[in-house]
Order: sequence, then C-alpha cells, then structure tokens
Amino acid sequence: MILGPKELLRLVKTKKLVEGLAERELTNPEGAGFDLRLGELFTISGNAFLGEYERETPQITSVAVYKEGESRKIEIKPGAFYLAKTIERVNTPLNLTINFKPRTTTFRSGLFIRTGNVAPGYQGELTFAIKNEGPVSVVLEMGARIVHAQFEQVKGQGSQYRGQWQGGRVTTKGKEHQV
Repeated sequence: MILGPKELLRLVKTKKLVEGLAERELTNPEGAGFDLRLGELFTISGNAFLGEYERETPQITSVAVYKEGESRKIEIKPGAFYLAKTIERVNTPLNLTINFKPRTTTFRSGLFIRTGNVAPGYQGELTFAIKNEGPVSVVLEMGARIVHAQFEQVKGQGSQYRGQWQGGRVTTKGKEHQV
C-alpha cells in the first residue's frame, strides 16, 4: 500500500521520515509522496568493479552543490551522465520502503533519471543517476525537484538495511567486501 500525504506528513513530524523537505512539500504535497530536490551533482571517472563479493565504484568529482538563496545552474549536454544527490535525507523505518518515479518534466526535456529502491532501515541522502538521452542541452538549477518518492508499507516488516551505503555516501573508497 502506498502511503498518502496525510500519513507521510504525520511520519515526518513524529519519526523524521524525511528531513530537509521544501516548504511546498510540508504544506501542499502533490500526488502520493514527496518531490525531492537536486542537492549535488557529480561526474564519474576511472573504472568500476562489480564482483560476486567485492565492489569498487568509479571516482567522483562534485561539479555543483545547492546553496540556499543562491541560483546555481549546470548545463547537461546530450549524452552527459551525472550522479545526483538529494537535499533531503530519509530515515526509513522497518515497515516502509521507498520507490521513485521521475518527474515528467525531466523526460520531457530528454533527461532520464535512474533510480533504485530504498530498503527498510536506510538513513541518509539519496543518490540517483541523471543522463541526457535527448538531442538538446538542458539547464538544471540546483534545488530543482527531480524525482517523486513514494513510500510503501512492507507487510510483515522488512529486514534492516545493513549495506555500506548507509548515510548517503556516493562512491566506495577503493575495493571493498560486500556485507
């Protein structure tokens, strides 16, 4: 079952389900979830290794960071790929998981958002991939709403997230053994 805005706002107040929400989301959320905003953009370089028991993700370089009250924009050229981190931070209880839908204005502009699932018990900012698969450049303003988060109840309670991405980190620091 997808939780509606009334229940989500209650959980924001009582359990800090999502921290750092925009005023718009706190007073007038749209749909059945919250829109999350672009907090930081990274390029990737180097190599990656995804093994059976070990992983190493590419190196990252921060290219743009949201600062309240400042207008920061970055041009996303056709074919460009970035990792994006949200402004918001989640504190997912064991009975909820979070799934994401790109905002339609992203794909209408040629941008595709690659998302994953947030496991029960995960805490931290969220990371997505953004790729311009369209034929035109797109200017993104830091702080723009880029993805819609939907919170779903896990019947029978989920297992605690125990992965190494807890806390919102974006890449590994060398090769590491998977938990």
